[in-house]
Amino acid sequence: MKFFKPSIRSLRPIFKTNRFSSQKPHLDDVGPMASLLKTRSVVRFRGPDTIKFLQGLLTNDVRRFGEPVGDEKSSLVTPNLPASSARPLYTAMLTPQGRFLYDMFLYELPRTSEKLDPSGSRPGPKQDEVVLLADVDCSVLDELVETLKKYRLRSKVDIENVGEEFSCWQRYGVDLHKRAPSSVEDSEAASVGWGGTIDPTGSSSSQGNSSGWQWHKDPRLDCLGFRGIFPSNVIPPMVEADTETLEENYLLWRLEKGVAEGSIEIPKGEAIPLEYNLAGLNAISFDKGCYVGQELIARSHHRGVIRKRLLPLKFLNESGKEVEQTVAPSSEVIALKSGKKAGTVTTALGSRGLGLLRLEEAFKGSGNLVIKGQEDMKVEPVRPEWWPTEWFLEHEPHQAAG
Repeated sequence: MKFFKPSIRSLRPIFKTNRFSSQKPHLDDVGPMASLLKTRSVVRFRGPDTIKFLQGLLTNDVRRFGEPVGDEKSSLVTPNLPASSARPLYTAMLTPQGRFLYDMFLYELPRTSEKLDPSGSRPGPKQDEVVLLADVDCSVLDELVETLKKYRLRSKVDIENVGEEFSCWQRYGVDLHKRAPSSVEDSEAASVGWGGTIDPTGSSSSQGNSSGWQWHKDPRLDCLGFRGIFPSNVIPPMVEADTETLEENYLLWRLEKGVAEGSIEIPKGEAIPLEYNLAGLNAISFDKGCYVGQELIARSHHRGVIRKRLLPLKFLNESGKEVEQTVAPSSEVIALKSGKKAGTVTTALGSRGLGLLRLEEAFKGSGNLVIKGQEDMKVEPVRPEWWPTEWFLEHEPHQAAG
């Protein structure tokens, strides 16, 4: 069977590039939207040593894939997808020195010969065979696969690039995350997966696939919506022509939430995971045992104070209005009065961006920060709603002194 990526030419973007002008709606007022993530690809792991192999490499606890879900339902469980497969996992791979290398979303396929394979045309994997799909950064795909194979040694695990067979999607916007189903019987259940029987629209859109491909709650934050891996020869359920939009809008959605993704936005070989908030994004387990790079993570965590963090940024003109001007990644952010460096812009699109800033400088007051060399460009850090309270207090003098 020949696989193909859905053409992006048919997508109807909800926003134009200058969507922050007064004529354009705000992202929180529009949706739901769905984006094909062309910046992401898929790697498949299979074999009896899969979980053991990944457990020693990744920051999160991969052993959860072998455990029953119990009362936790992070997504709609369909008849063809057993509960043990219902929870995706966000995790990262680090250098031996504890610096960020790659992030990935892990999904488990059904582990029973009675289920169909991903194409729905033949029996699935054997009962005892673990199969995981990883949603990874496309820009480092070949390097990632090569690195994983170097660590494999004698482990019985196959690592395969299956990016032509599968595509990664995100569904987000408005209050979509607040309407997530708490059970299969929930009235909204049919809006997030195959096989719904309550909502007529959900039912009709789910027809034509019996192998259980579905949307999952984003394992990082509820406000990011739903994420999923789907065969490349189908459009996911609940993605109609008027809800598909360019991946750029998903980037804008993340920028406003203060969430970086991939080995460019989280600089490969440089970024300290806790400064990029990976603990708050459910990417790190602090009690799973040893993995590559664990020592720095554990030491930073137990020390308790992170003085720099990744923050959402707004770029403003002198009158305080958001402006569509070019701010290059790696631009320095400085304190206007002292001239001291406060941090660095890591990602920018239009009038929004992300920056790694010293918390002590970030929250000193409005108008304190500007772009070095573009002093008429003000930088306004935004306090993310999802941040734990203690993160806001880390820059306070009495906290630092403790």
